[in-house]
Amino acid sequence: MTVLENYDTQVKEAVELFWKTRDTQKQRQLESEIQDAGMRGAVTGGKQMDGFIHLLKQISIDSGVSDEYIYIKGNKLPGFFRPTKDWDFLIVSPKKHLISCIEFKSQVGSFGNNFNNRTEEALGTAVDIWTAFREGAFPNQEAPWIGYLLVVERKRKSSIPVKVRETHFKVFKEFIRTSYLDRYKILCKKLMLERHYNSASMIWTSNNLDSNITYGYMDNELSFDRFVESFVGFLRGKMSEFE
Repeated sequence: MTVLENYDTQVKEAVELFWKTRDTQKQRQLESEIQDAGMRGAVTGGKQMDGFIHLLKQISIDSGVSDEYIYIKGNKLPGFFRPTKDWDFLIVSPKKHLISCIEFKSQVGSFGNNFNNRTEEALGTAVDIWTAFREGAFPNQEAPWIGYLLVVERKRKSSIPVKVRETHFKVFKEFIRTSYLDRYKILCKKLMLERHYNSASMIWTSNNLDSNITYGYMDNELSFDRFVESFVGFLRGKMSEFE
């Protein structure tokens, strides 16, 4: 039995909560006199990823980490290129060692406008935390476990190949004839390949008009199962930190 088999129902519920929250936020924006432009109203409200955040919290508790050492939002972790950053999920041991921090991101619509932004955010966040670690922001400890979890809408616009403009130089061949879903898959795999994150998970999801919510993975290496197995394996090796 894999680690995730114990949480199958919660993963499904997290995906459903993702869509329910977005729909609620969008409706509130439509009812408000002041509306964000386009789909931005369903983004600026936040909380779409709360189902996944609380699932990781439950997995941490089930793995032996007490609730009091888990921090969600407002945790002000020091950075190197900026004073602090609020990570979505953080574990700090009673010995004041940084055990793990995880970033949760999503993308629904506006794929062309936001893919580069998501890429730059993911890279910038990783470089910032690892440089801060190198420079002694978290003294007298081993390297923490850094995770990245991404949820992307699967629809025609994110699934069809996107043209690549090669104005001056050739782009890397793996980006040729790729969709935005493909590009997010490449991004996540390269983030792990270059060791910017210990593990990354990319979940695609669709919400059809008949309320048929589906989800899955572009690659087994990016599955939530693989992500959780890496995370739990690391936590189990750190239990002495919580004694």
